[in-house]
Amino acid sequence: MHASRAAHDHCVSLQDALRDFRDNDDGLDRAVRWGRHLAGVLPLGGRLLAAGNGGSAAQAQHLTAELVGRYAKDRPPFSAISLHAETSSVTAIGNDYGFDEVFARQVAAHGRPGDVLVLMSTSGRSDNLLSAATAGRAAGLRVWAMTGPAPNPLANQADAVLSISSPSSATVQEAHLVALHVLCEAFDEALAEGTPAARVSRPPAVLTRREVS
Repeated sequence: MHASRAAHDHCVSLQDALRDFRDNDDGLDRAVRWGRHLAGVLPLGGRLLAAGNGGSAAQAQHLTAELVGRYAKDRPPFSAISLHAETSSVTAIGNDYGFDEVFARQVAAHGRPGDVLVLMSTSGRSDNLLSAATAGRAAGLRVWAMTGPAPNPLANQADAVLSISSPSSATVQEAHLVALHVLCEAFDEALAEGTPAARVSRPPAVLTRREVS
């Protein structure tokens, strides 16, 4: 039995997206820089907050699980929260304030200056993520967006963006997973080098947009 044309096209789409991710300064290199930056924030008491909708929610939760648990080798756990997984908070906030506020209110509650907020969206147009980005910047968090093709509204609100240039939502999500694993590899590598204790201090409370890219 031969693979269908759709299956073949799916693989080609992913290959093209990964090639662009690997060769683009805003792709592979950015994921590495993000991982190394987190290695200077989380061991010093900082926190990562993450959110997404649908498949992107699963991707964001994958990231937080790798940080609270482990990626490849045993290491200490670090603070990382998937906001969409807080079901009672999500449903209460959605009921009382509307779905657009389900992440923003949690960002305001949990985020502290210097923390990192990762928002994942294939379209970059989800209102609840846009509200979360606004809340994150107001609270002094560094806002990182992982999106599909840019420009898009979420990319415009973020301090740094990792975008996947594919019209296929499935391809975007699959490439995002690769980027998350690269981030985790860079995070573990920086920890092994002693980055947090030796060379990185807690980020200041007042941040400049796009300071970390």
